[in-house]
Amino acid sequence: MNFEQILEKLNISALNQMQKSTLEAAEKQNEIILLSPTGSGKTLGFLFPIVKKLEKSAEGIQAMIIVPARELALQIETVFKSMGTDFKVSVCYGGHDKKIEINNFTEAPAVLIGTPGRIAYHLKHDNFDPLNIKTLVLDEFDKALEFGFTEDMSFIISELENLEQKILTSATNISEMPDFTGVKNPKIINFLKAEASKPALQLRKVETISEEKLDILFKLICKIGNKRTLIFCNHRDAVDRISDLLKEKGIARETFHGGLEQDERERALLKFRNDSARVLITTDLAARGLDIPEVESIVHYQLPQNEDAFIHRNGRTARMHAKGFVYLIISNDENFPFIKNNIEVENLDGNYKIPEKTPFLTVYLSAGKKDKVNKVDIVGFLLKKGELEKEDLGLIEVKDTTSYVAVNRKKVVILLKKLENERLKNKKLKIEIAY
Repeated sequence: MNFEQILEKLNISALNQMQKSTLEAAEKQNEIILLSPTGSGKTLGFLFPIVKKLEKSAEGIQAMIIVPARELALQIETVFKSMGTDFKVSVCYGGHDKKIEINNFTEAPAVLIGTPGRIAYHLKHDNFDPLNIKTLVLDEFDKALEFGFTEDMSFIISELENLEQKILTSATNISEMPDFTGVKNPKIINFLKAEASKPALQLRKVETISEEKLDILFKLICKIGNKRTLIFCNHRDAVDRISDLLKEKGIARETFHGGLEQDERERALLKFRNDSARVLITTDLAARGLDIPEVESIVHYQLPQNEDAFIHRNGRTARMHAKGFVYLIISNDENFPFIKNNIEVENLDGNYKIPEKTPFLTVYLSAGKKDKVNKVDIVGFLLKKGELEKEDLGLIEVKDTTSYVAVNRKKVVILLKKLENERLKNKKLKIEIAY
């Protein structure tokens, strides 16, 4: 398969300049550091050089991609699969079934994507042979260091004795390269200051006092209305506090932070993607690297302590659209040096209705890839047995043993009754609303 066919599969006409520069550098350089903002296409930036080097005749894992977060591993896997190559890819991460991962190594994938802790686990237990790996990518490298993965990454790299190329990516400048990377004289591709990557943001300040911050946030959400919105907090307890308030008010919302179980985090992102919820309340864990859709509004309920984090949060909007709105809720006793004084103040004097309910609810099915179930099977099942119309269905995501379907909110209750005792591919299904 040539690059033109891959581009066609990805529904893009050409690589952007950052991706072209990385591909060209990968043909000549053994060590590359790619610096580019969130949402600029770094994933394809390193996947194309990997695909170009993969050999059909080679045995074992040829390329390894290390990421700081489980969700990022799954996102890269999805992008790789959508390229439509014949090469196998596998993921491994904390919270995923180790037996499934070990079985995947029986017929080793050409590309392995995973978090440092889980890859280190498999190496220590000799679950795969590291000696065939020629290419290593450390994606969101700065974030991995920030999360404390230095020891695991150091161990992994020490085991890769036959490496020919290292590609490190980051959305921020890396001031000092740790010795364990073995990177000595890298080619640096820096697109952080590219003019085209600067989003067209409209910043608005929402003034309040500490005691009224939560009430002001609720009023702002009502004014924003049905637009897809990310609410950023510095602490998990603030995320949970806002979530409780919105639940009480009947507003569909999801939460995302490091204190949640892996399946809870995945389900939250899934429901935000499929329009079951248009509000996601999160810590900086969702500031970059995750597969979440374009958002129209960013709300800083708590502002971060540094400008870099502020920029990464805001990078979640104004990526494909011409503009995005960023709201800063600042109480009178707060001061942030990186916030300019001339930001327009948002007026919240009016009366605003609670946003209408989202168009979809997420329905859970107890069958997935391991049951030989795919999206086509699920669509046929819901149209025939559930008597739905095509327009009643939204995004469908099929996991290893489960599937999730966005269904017209008004038809979910009737659907569940109709499917109560039905089978899919001769398997008795458990079907319910995914909470």
